[in-house]
Amino acid sequence: MAATVEELYRNYGILADEKEDLSKHKDAYQAILDGVKGGPKEKRLAAQFIPKFFCSFPALADAAINAQLDLCEDEDVSIRRQAIKELPRFASGENLPRVADILTQLLQTDDSAEFNQVNTALISIFKIDAKGTLGGLFSQILQGEDIVRERAIKFLSTKLKMMPDDTMTKEVEDYIFIETKKVLEDVTGEEFVLLMRILSGLKSMQTVSGRQQLVELVVEQAFLEQALNPTDADSVDRLLQCTRQALPLFSKNVHSTRFVTYFCEFVLPNLSLLTSPVAELDIQLEVLKLLAEMGPYCGDMDKLEVNLNMLFEKLLEFMPLPPEEENGENAANEEPKLQFSYVECLLFSFHQLGKKLPDFLIDKISAEKLKDFKIRLQYFARGLQVYIRQLRVALQGKTGDALKTEENKIKVVALKITNNINVLIKDLFHNPPSYKSTVTLSWKPVQKTEAAKRQSGEDIGATATTKKLPTNLPRRDARQIYNPPSGKYSASIGNFSYVIVPQFWIMLLMGTGGRLWARLPMCQCLSTIKIDDMRPSQQINFWTL
Repeated sequence: MAATVEELYRNYGILADEKEDLSKHKDAYQAILDGVKGGPKEKRLAAQFIPKFFCSFPALADAAINAQLDLCEDEDVSIRRQAIKELPRFASGENLPRVADILTQLLQTDDSAEFNQVNTALISIFKIDAKGTLGGLFSQILQGEDIVRERAIKFLSTKLKMMPDDTMTKEVEDYIFIETKKVLEDVTGEEFVLLMRILSGLKSMQTVSGRQQLVELVVEQAFLEQALNPTDADSVDRLLQCTRQALPLFSKNVHSTRFVTYFCEFVLPNLSLLTSPVAELDIQLEVLKLLAEMGPYCGDMDKLEVNLNMLFEKLLEFMPLPPEEENGENAANEEPKLQFSYVECLLFSFHQLGKKLPDFLIDKISAEKLKDFKIRLQYFARGLQVYIRQLRVALQGKTGDALKTEENKIKVVALKITNNINVLIKDLFHNPPSYKSTVTLSWKPVQKTEAAKRQSGEDIGATATTKKLPTNLPRRDARQIYNPPSGKYSASIGNFSYVIVPQFWIMLLMGTGGRLWARLPMCQCLSTIKIDDMRPSQQINFWTL
């Protein structure tokens, strides 16, 4: 029989007035438990009274928790909130994992106030016993419903970093690592990103050995022991997701060698066949960017010459030969396509691996192929000088807000791309080829110390330096992971491939053992086109470079 409001208050008074042995009033507490069978008023009182005397009646512990759980599932949202608010008071000893399990299941609620109450309760018991609370959370992540699993993972990814150091002990972090490895055996792409965020935020993972452990986890997820199926969008997406997660972990002590090797052996040969689940994504450029970012952290490589040759051949594909003459006019089907963004990535990657085999261009390729390569470099370099001049003129004198307009942002990045390529080409034209210059990839943030030196727009884009970068960089987990913005042309690739320059066409005189005319295009003023798609189509004489 359900207790009335008057009976609940009377039994509460009996228990509250007892100063010595509450256990002798078991009937009074049982009457309070029966309050959950009453109406809304009785249930609200029971939700407050049951936890208050819970610890004094261990024999009724299960009955008390079940009664409170019934209130957590009541149709009246105010009763549910009150019951959830009091749940942490049951979290003691062996009951805590059970309470954590219950609260984790309650994360599936669609009521925002109730959801916040559950989060608050979970945080409260986490501070009481972190490991016990994690047990309840991971139990539901591994065995619970999809919605519960999803929200439990998000809870950990957002709340763990807010926990005090005395709560997040080494024992607790070790437990998180072990349990997360179990979850990683079967995860979606989104879950993988969140779980890696959880692990990379642990203090124990900030060491070299910690980051190496994380890289090993990513390697397992990336299936690097298997050949890539370039036409399987899911397989390609999995590789890209894993590579993005591994990037911020790499350093001079934690190498990217296995990923770079895999890209050279299985990705570059199939670059044109790659399929992306995102229709607007320039998958080839995305892959080349990731490879370029990993280059500086590549260690000793077993098949260095083979992989460097693959990079070299792929670079040749994107660096056209000067077009041949036909009756004084360039044949229309031979007009070169200057793909600056692709070339920046490939040239940077070649430059990084070339440091490890500096005689590659001297002894490892034929004289004929080297001559062909230099002709391509020369053609590209002369075209770069034209673009660089025009962009510098367009940006000259512009500072502050003037450089923040969308048009000037595009020009700034275009200048970065062309400057980077120019610096790298100069290195390769040395005899013997040099690999000493350092550039900041166009899509990466510029160091503040470098930006501070720039006094005008004319200097923007000159990211090359022969000095080493500062060693006092931010923590690895704080380093910005490359996440390209979405836009009209790509959901993941930024707009830096587009440039606006004045309208005119250039007749370029090139010396390649004879007189060879090549036309280099410039874009129409006040119109935006993709810099990677520039093709020559008209010409005027232009004698001074």
